[in-house]
Amino acid sequence: MLVDSHCHLNFPEFTENIHAVRQLMQDSQVSHALCVSVTLDKFPEVLALAEQYDNFYASVGVHPDYENIDEPSVDELFKLSLHPKVVAIGETGLDYFRLTGDLEWQRKRFSTHIRAAILADKPLIIHTRSAADDTLRIMQEEGAHQAGGVMHCLTESMEVAQKAIEMGFYISFSGIVTFKNATQLKEVARAIPLDKILVETDSPYLAPVPFRGKTNQPAYVKYVAQEIADLRGIGLEAVMQATTHNFFNLFKHAKIQ
Repeated sequence: MLVDSHCHLNFPEFTENIHAVRQLMQDSQVSHALCVSVTLDKFPEVLALAEQYDNFYASVGVHPDYENIDEPSVDELFKLSLHPKVVAIGETGLDYFRLTGDLEWQRKRFSTHIRAAILADKPLIIHTRSAADDTLRIMQEEGAHQAGGVMHCLTESMEVAQKAIEMGFYISFSGIVTFKNATQLKEVARAIPLDKILVETDSPYLAPVPFRGKTNQPAYVKYVAQEIADLRGIGLEAVMQATTHNFFNLFKHAKIQ
């Protein structure tokens, strides 16, 4: 079986067809999914999915792309994380690609999430884009290794992946790894230890080949796993077993149903 370690099933694309999404997951041997929070006002929707379905889990956090909103506090994130179906803090991190100018508020928000994760003893889900140096620096300064976590949808170099792994983090690959022009990312997927790899869809975004450009969904995580298997010259079953084990090893509050 496989686990989709990062998706957004509360988004409008899935409102009317969640049962069909779940059926296709079952047909594709995708047993569980982690529904990831991006804003606190939508967190109740994420949590409701995890409460309704035994094989869904939730995270709590505020994505770095959302500017001019109420900033979460360490205490607020900690209290929301106490729910038994909340298994992680995030999605958090830095994104210098979409936003410009003074982004100190992003860095402060990221630090807040790290502190909450350490307090809650739950792993971090980290987003980094065009901000690898600052992301790693803040992780080091704030002691992110105490919480651990995953570098979600990694698109960075082997050097960045290795530094994250040294801090106790896993590396998650999305449909991007199936894209023909993702040469550097394919090399990372070949090289890093299998026991540090997770797979994800980031649904509804980043559908893998052969669905590129269409709405992504958790069932398609199988194509990500197959690409990693092909790159490493191993069987799909080995990737399925390893990434599922890795998921439950990292997200220790996720109960296998």
